[in-house]
Amino acid sequence: MKYFFLLFLYACTSAPYYSGPITEHFNGDTFENRLPQTKGFFTYLLMRLSTKQDPWPDWVESKPQKIPERFLKDGVISATFINHSTFFLNINGIKLLTDPIFSRRASPFSWIGPKRVITPGVAFDDLPSIDLILLSHNHYDHLDIDSLKKLYQRDKPLIITGLGNSLLLKQHGIDNVKEMDWNQKVEFKDLLIRFVYCQHWSGRGLFDRRKTLWGSFIVESPESKIYFAGDTGYSSHFKEQGDRYGPFDLSLIPIGSYKPRSFMGFTHLDPEQAVLAHLDLRSKKTIGMHFGTFQLSNESRQAPIDDLKKARMKYNVKENVFFPPSFGTTYMIKNLKKDD
Repeated sequence: MKYFFLLFLYACTSAPYYSGPITEHFNGDTFENRLPQTKGFFTYLLMRLSTKQDPWPDWVESKPQKIPERFLKDGVISATFINHSTFFLNINGIKLLTDPIFSRRASPFSWIGPKRVITPGVAFDDLPSIDLILLSHNHYDHLDIDSLKKLYQRDKPLIITGLGNSLLLKQHGIDNVKEMDWNQKVEFKDLLIRFVYCQHWSGRGLFDRRKTLWGSFIVESPESKIYFAGDTGYSSHFKEQGDRYGPFDLSLIPIGSYKPRSFMGFTHLDPEQAVLAHLDLRSKKTIGMHFGTFQLSNESRQAPIDDLKKARMKYNVKENVFFPPSFGTTYMIKNLKKDD
């Protein structure tokens, strides 16, 4: 019965729609992946009724960390894992966040929907002033309005996202937004940011599926190339982007929310596919994400970590090259001042 109640609730929610000229991936109404995607909410509902989720803990004790000052300086490129798909990146003094979510639930409602089981690895109030936010798409676990409103009121960062998503943000008073289509690029200070194809979808209710654009980001500085996958299934786009833009100094790739494969396989990587994506991108270092915060699929909380270990062994990828991060931990990617 609870799933039918959720169906009713989601029918009452949606995001504003994108409107623009027809392109090779926009038919005038919806955006499309290269391959057709047929599974929708009713398939999801059937899956939820017919399959069982592995148990997750109600809560995992974890103490938020503060980002050490040495990782915040000019001359440093570092990455801090906060939770889910939220990373804080310092790129030679430019401070940015990916898909920030600090809310208790990944849901349109504060009282129902996927609830976090661990506190954010860095407390909101301990974040440095943010210059830039990258939003991969509008799902609730990636575009969290409450977190974005707090960040915007505090820091007024530029937000870069796919076509159509500014309409929702502007409804909430967030107007410093740059929309991008696939394969477009924009400059921000010393960064060149590309919005590129990935195999996923968008939607915040039953009637706005694929009405705004989703994608991945490539962030280039004079000293580094960073790939933020957002959320995606596995396809030839990783190899194409690795050949065209790689190799990458750092890739942030999802490793969770992948079972059952019959439903999740088209739009979510499993850990073995994440390792293949890492290899396709020719990534020097890859950090896993999209795991351990919200139970969004059927696998256990530990499964992404265990399955990633198996996949690394299968493809002879070293642990220090592709690993699941600890919440709140900061990783040095490059130190541009060799005398420090």
